[in-house]
Amino acid sequence: MRGFFNLAVASATALIGLSIANPIPVTQVDDSGSGSDIIMTAGNTLNGTLYPTNLTTSDTLQLSLQNNLGNNVNAYITGKDRNNALLPQKVTAPVAIQLGSKGTTKQVTLPDFMTSGRIYFAMGTINFFTVLNDAGEIGLVQPAAENPRDPSAGVEWGFVEFTYNENGVWANLSFVDFVGPSFAMQLTLANGGTQSVRGLQPGAVGMICDEMVSQAKQDGQPWDKMCVKSKSGQALRVISPLKYRALNPSALSSYYDGYVNKVWAKYAAEDLTVDTQGAAGKVKCRVNGNTLSCAGDNRGYQKPSIDDILGCNSGPFTVQPGDNNVHSAVVPRLCAAFYRSTLLASGGNVQPHAKSDMYYKSDPTIHYGRIVHKYEIDNLGYTFAYDDVNPDGENAAGVLAGANPKMFTITAG
Repeated sequence: MRGFFNLAVASATALIGLSIANPIPVTQVDDSGSGSDIIMTAGNTLNGTLYPTNLTTSDTLQLSLQNNLGNNVNAYITGKDRNNALLPQKVTAPVAIQLGSKGTTKQVTLPDFMTSGRIYFAMGTINFFTVLNDAGEIGLVQPAAENPRDPSAGVEWGFVEFTYNENGVWANLSFVDFVGPSFAMQLTLANGGTQSVRGLQPGAVGMICDEMVSQAKQDGQPWDKMCVKSKSGQALRVISPLKYRALNPSALSSYYDGYVNKVWAKYAAEDLTVDTQGAAGKVKCRVNGNTLSCAGDNRGYQKPSIDDILGCNSGPFTVQPGDNNVHSAVVPRLCAAFYRSTLLASGGNVQPHAKSDMYYKSDPTIHYGRIVHKYEIDNLGYTFAYDDVNPDGENAAGVLAGANPKMFTITAG
């Protein structure tokens, strides 16, 4: 990629002097936030066409940004317009949305549809970069929570995700990559209906860090290393195990091996039933050799690795073009069962089956997911990609969705 300078993307600042280097695997950052290296991955790079065409501004969305974090809070809105463009423009002034003092609200109008959207809140200033690849696509490089030398590493920040199009608004609280400041969301529709997600308890980052330290002492796994603190000891964020392993590949590398082998042995002797909840009925699966095969599925499943379980989008949990509806329905339910360690539990031969109070009860399990959910006020918010897989009548995802939105409110803090 080559630098594409003197541009702003949505509310993002383009900086000259891009430095790409391998990150250093430490979990302490400089209080100044003056890191010098950035990383570009699929997780923190948003790609779009270079120039918008036929841009219209008739489809607006009202945003209400409520500041309960502090007195030096900035907001940034990023995303792609209806033409898959990132809206480049020259930087002529500071582009952060400066919020008022703690307890105040700022109204913002989003001028058009936006996909892959994020609304960032930062206790200070965070940095974005634009680059241009050889295909003529402009890319927005966003702060990377897992990189201790990211230019925004010493700043406390976080975001909510959303899409706004002709079908309405879809938004969620995501802890798939990391946990940062507490956010709550409310969506008000034109018909008067409202939906809300209350988010994390105040001060949750510090409490989650404490529990991750305690869990590391119990099982010797590096849960505590996923807690990122400033030199002064302030808990800034907790990164997910998948993001931590990207910097430390040996961490948790054999953590699930014994569990996976027990699952394969169990379902070589009996059926695993996957309830696709309307997609394809209840599907019977059985292990034969090294492969778990499901009735009506176009292909089988090999034993997953730890990264497959954490990410739910690699190895046996990859959904490819041409996969049938059985495969597309089995993948999320099977990965969720591994992530939550419910396959060997009582009743685990039917997935999904166990209620949420039975998740993360077996050893090993993904304690990051267990601990983060513990500090969610209403137990809503993604801790992994398929947290929306639940038994009928339950929902752990933290999603707001509705047509004809009147107001989208985000409370930070």
